[in-house]
Amino acid sequence: MTQLVPLAADSFDKNKVTPGILGFIVFAALAIGVWALMKSMNRHMGKVSFEEEPDPDVEVPAQASAVGRPKTPATTEPTGEGPAKKA
Repeated sequence: MTQLVPLAADSFDKNKVTPGILGFIVFAALAIGVWALMKSMNRHMGKVSFEEEPDPDVEVPAQASAVGRPKTPATTEPTGEGPAKKA
């Protein structure tokens, strides 16, 4: 390969170097490949449902906060306001 470098140095004008037909073919193939990938991605993204459905196994209390965090039931000792107080 290094034997061809001196021969190639004399055969082209250093002020006018272009990629040629091979460069155009490679660039066109890359452009068509990117276009095909974008079209495929668009089609697949159209099938995606972004609305999250609630998990049927998880029971959410009726008094859920507006932020989306379920309120946990109180686990503290009774305050004496109920019908029976432990002695």
